[in-house]
Amino acid sequence: MHRGSILLVDDEEKILKALGRALRDAGHRVVDTPSPREAQRLLAERPFDLLVVDNVMPELGGLELIREYVNSTPEGERGQVLMMTAHATVESAIEAMKLGALDYLQKPFEIDELLVVVRRALDHQRLRTEHRYLLSERDEQFDHYGIIGRSRAVEEVIRRAELVAETKSTVLITGETGTGKELVARAIHDRSAQRDMPLIKVNCAAIPETLLESELFGYVKGSFTGANENRQGLFQAAHGGTLFMDEIGNMSLTMQVKLYRVLQEGKVRPIGSTEETDVDVRIIAATNKDFEKEIAEGHFREDLYYRLSVIPIQLPPLRERREDIPLLARHFLDRFRTSMNKTIEGISPEAVRRLEAYDWPGNVRELENTMERAVALEASGEISLGVLPDRVAGYSGASIPIGVAAATTSFPPEGLDFEKEIANAERRYIQAALEKSDGVRTKAADLLKITYRSFRHYAKKHDL
Repeated sequence: MHRGSILLVDDEEKILKALGRALRDAGHRVVDTPSPREAQRLLAERPFDLLVVDNVMPELGGLELIREYVNSTPEGERGQVLMMTAHATVESAIEAMKLGALDYLQKPFEIDELLVVVRRALDHQRLRTEHRYLLSERDEQFDHYGIIGRSRAVEEVIRRAELVAETKSTVLITGETGTGKELVARAIHDRSAQRDMPLIKVNCAAIPETLLESELFGYVKGSFTGANENRQGLFQAAHGGTLFMDEIGNMSLTMQVKLYRVLQEGKVRPIGSTEETDVDVRIIAATNKDFEKEIAEGHFREDLYYRLSVIPIQLPPLRERREDIPLLARHFLDRFRTSMNKTIEGISPEAVRRLEAYDWPGNVRELENTMERAVALEASGEISLGVLPDRVAGYSGASIPIGVAAATTSFPPEGLDFEKEIANAERRYIQAALEKSDGVRTKAADLLKITYRSFRHYAKKHDL
């Protein structure tokens, strides 16, 4: 049972002493007073986990005391509230609940009944406090890694990252370039049980295929020209920790076979060695490719994909979470004005509107670079439209000017079935793309500029 600090207020001295004694015997820290005015002073001076207050008192009623307590105390510093009353009515109970009381007790009541209700209230307060702490800790830690946003999409990414951090399962992070895949990988590692072990990063697209095997698995002296000493591979260097393999979609089929074997068996064999070494490594892989399309075209092994995507995390592009753009822009403004020692207080409303309207093909990375440029060029106390790149400042968000679409679209007087029209348009475009690509779905998806997964969805939806 959670034991806490309780402020007990009742103008009847005998009841006050009896209840105070029972609560203290149960292990609680109790301050009791017959005066609601004294209770006001105590509540202003220090926090309590629970306020237990009588409803009818001569100086100040319980409802008034509760109302004053709620209005004057921030929610994060407020304890739970229980009201006692010998004059229970529906109106008083409802009013107490509206003011924030968790429960109420009708006099006369048994001491055991009081202890049960108090225990429930204190448990509720403990859970609320722990939840508030975890939220603040999460915001602090994830904001620290640059995962900034309050949109539903970002909340889902953070929730999934928190859950996967508690396991050692392989993670596949997918998303467009610049969405923050490495930030998520680091956040997962630093919140995991392996946080004190190494986090090793390798960009599979930046290392030639001939060197990637030796980088990952290591080699022994004399195994090839230039191998003048034994060298540990990245798998061995990351033993006990995490290996982040970025741009894994660029790995050759030959290397994919070797990587699959390591993931399957948990062993690596350095180049030129006849002995295998056990490795305990958590793999976090990342790619900006559409793996379903890559598998369909024979560029990526399906068995390796399933090994990597035990827990998938899809990062949304910035254009799908536009509500986060002002928050991110402000974050980058604060960072760069500090590093550049500039006194820029904010971003003009027009500049914010253009930032929100732009599609950001480079995602958060492009926004970061844009804000760095803006801070460097801005001479006033506010980021203006003039310091934004032309592609952002002049972006309208639509290829057809406003009003033209309405003038050129046929609209029958009797109205139309909007959902049916949209469905017919989808079917026409899917059918046309299939015909133009000779039935090759991956090419049809490219023609429509959608992912292979989306194309499959529409094709199935329209039975094509």
